[in-house]
Amino acid sequence: MRVIAVPVKSLERAKGRLSDVLEPLERAALTLAMLEDVLDACLVIPGWQTWVVSPDEAVLEVSARRRARPVVEESPGLLVAIHQLEEEASGADALAVVLADLPLLTPDALGRLLHTIGPVVAAPAGSDRGTNALLRRPPQVIPARFGTDSFRKHRQVAEQLDIPFAGVDSPELGFDLDRPEDVPVLLGAGRRSRTRAACLEMGLPARLPLHTIAQEDRSAPGDDQGVRRRRAARHPAHR
Repeated sequence: MRVIAVPVKSLERAKGRLSDVLEPLERAALTLAMLEDVLDACLVIPGWQTWVVSPDEAVLEVSARRRARPVVEESPGLLVAIHQLEEEASGADALAVVLADLPLLTPDALGRLLHTIGPVVAAPAGSDRGTNALLRRPPQVIPARFGTDSFRKHRQVAEQLDIPFAGVDSPELGFDLDRPEDVPVLLGAGRRSRTRAACLEMGLPARLPLHTIAQEDRSAPGDDQGVRRRRAARHPAHR
């Protein structure tokens, strides 16, 4: 058995760093949109089961509807949820923990990670060098660590235990939507997704701080057409 596990917070606590630009119900809707984008990538990988662990009934309902296995989180906290999954998947050959806020994730990018040879494979987060995906064969070959700088910590622990470690860098795995300044990156990528559609439907681009918009417009020098498209998305009444 090989398992892809997607942990998801309670919706009322999700995406707190977007609270300046989104109301609680909007953050919940965005979280569910990202989860579905991640499930789009996970569920088409042959030979792997997809589990979603969460304390939230709505998250588990969405997961069951998408034919992922819903797992009720017994105690709060990401690492606690991962330990719970490790116990439930103790007989598995492999366990891949994939975070639920990766709206650019594709089956190809996930497949590259899953097909990378080695007992420990990890994908770093571009924002804080945390870990956005961690594959272990077997599931408890090293302890899981998430949060800032956890990619380096995973590598360090593997080296200390003389266990081969492989890192997989990709924009699809490295990008997580967590802060207002991440929204222009998502929209600028131009990839159709539920998350992108949700951001536009909520009018999120128009709520971004001016300094965030300026950073976005400078992110693609010479791409005047792309800048115009993104500005139009921020001001739909002008179209």
